[in-house]
Amino acid sequence: MSAALAIDVVDDDVHCARCEAVCCRLPVLLMPDDDVPPWLTGVDEHGLEHMIRREDGWCAALDRDTMRCTIYERRPWICGEFAMGGSDCRAERADWRGDAHG
Repeated sequence: MSAALAIDVVDDDVHCARCEAVCCRLPVLLMPDDDVPPWLTGVDEHGLEHMIRREDGWCAALDRDTMRCTIYERRPWICGEFAMGGSDCRAERADWRGDAHG
């Protein structure tokens, strides 16, 4: 298997129910069709709308008790595209843990 194909493989052992919600610390720019409640959004210095984060870096839509998204059905498009167990997910988890090997 080539390296390019290996990157796109989804690891079935990675599941949101057993995750530290690492993706909820990433910056999230909103797309025009996103339907996020306005109290969870902000505008950056370039005029781009984004999800706001709390002072500690976590997304404001994250329930800190359950580590689940409180607006899952209305989550931004990019959040839905972030594949559970995909290469981006695994890379963020490895970075969060300080594991250079993923």
